[in-house]
Amino acid sequence: MRDLKIPGERHPEKAHRPDNAQPKKPEWIRVRAPGGEGYNTTHRIMREHGLPTVCEEAGCPNVGECWSRGHATMMIMGEICTRGCTFCNVATGRPDALDVFEPGRVADAVNKLGLKHVVITSVDRDDLADGGAEHFAQTIRAIRHRAPDSTIEILTPDFLKCAPEVLETVVAAKPDVFNHNLETVPGLYPTVRPGARYFHSLRLLQRVKEIDPAMFTKSGIMVGLGEDRQGVLQVMDDMRSAGVDFLTIGQYLQPTPKHHAVERFVTPEEFKSYEKAAYGKGFLMVSATPLTRSSYHAGDDFERLRAARLKKLGRA
Repeated sequence: MRDLKIPGERHPEKAHRPDNAQPKKPEWIRVRAPGGEGYNTTHRIMREHGLPTVCEEAGCPNVGECWSRGHATMMIMGEICTRGCTFCNVATGRPDALDVFEPGRVADAVNKLGLKHVVITSVDRDDLADGGAEHFAQTIRAIRHRAPDSTIEILTPDFLKCAPEVLETVVAAKPDVFNHNLETVPGLYPTVRPGARYFHSLRLLQRVKEIDPAMFTKSGIMVGLGEDRQGVLQVMDDMRSAGVDFLTIGQYLQPTPKHHAVERFVTPEEFKSYEKAAYGKGFLMVSATPLTRSSYHAGDDFERLRAARLKKLGRA
C-alpha cells in the first residue's frame, strides 16, 4: 500500500538532501525477517479492511514479532502526512479527504483480530481545521461499540495549528491511554522535527491531564540522533512536570540515506541506565531498549501500568 498515492520517489520532499551513510547495525539491534501464520493472518485482515499500519509505513523492526501475535498499530486518516520530519518514513504530501467509513473498518479489524489492547495512530493532518480530532473520537467510539472488551491507546499528532478546544474532543471519547511522542530533545527539533514545537507538544500532554486527571498519558523519544545524556534526562524531567505516566525510549534507525543520520547506536547498558533514571524520576512504567517503539508490547505494558496505578492508590 505504500506507493499508491505518490508516483515516483516515496519521499520527493527529501530528494534534495545529501545522502547520509547508513551504518551497519550492531548485533543487539538485528531482528528476524517477518513471516509465519500469525503474521500472514494479521496482514490479510489489514488488507481486507484497507487499513494502513504504522508498522509498515515507518518500517518498524518489530513488525514480524507483533504481527505474529496479532498486534498491529493502525494508522488512520490516510498514508500521506502534511509534515516532513527527517526521521520519519511516512510519505509527505497533500492528503486525500477523510474516509467516513474508516472508523467502522478499524473497529471491525480490532474485533476480528481479537485484540485486548489496540493502538491507533495517524499522520499529521494540518489541512484539517481540527487536525483530525473528531475522526480520532469517532474511531474510539466505533471500537468501544464493536469490540467493547478492548482497551484503546491513541498516539496522536500535536494539533499544532488547531484551536485548543479540539483536544477536548479526543479526551472526551475516553481512550485508555493518550500518547503523544516528543520524539527527541528540544535542541534537535529544527533538524529532526522542524514542523513541530517542543513546548507545544509538552503542553499538549499536560492539558490532557488537566482535562482528565485519571487518564494515563504516555510519551516517547528516540536516541542516537545526536542528543547527549543530560538532554535525555532533562526531557524526562519535562515529561514528569507535565504528569506523563509512561515513557518509551528506543534506538533511532535511519529509513533511507535521505533521512537524518544515525549518530550512534546506544548500547543496551545505556538503555538500562535510562530506565533506572526514569523510574527514579517517578514514571509509573518505562520501556527503554534498543527495539522499544511506542506500541511495542503496549498491551502488556498497559496492564502493568494499570496495576501500578492501582497499587499507588492503595487498591491492589
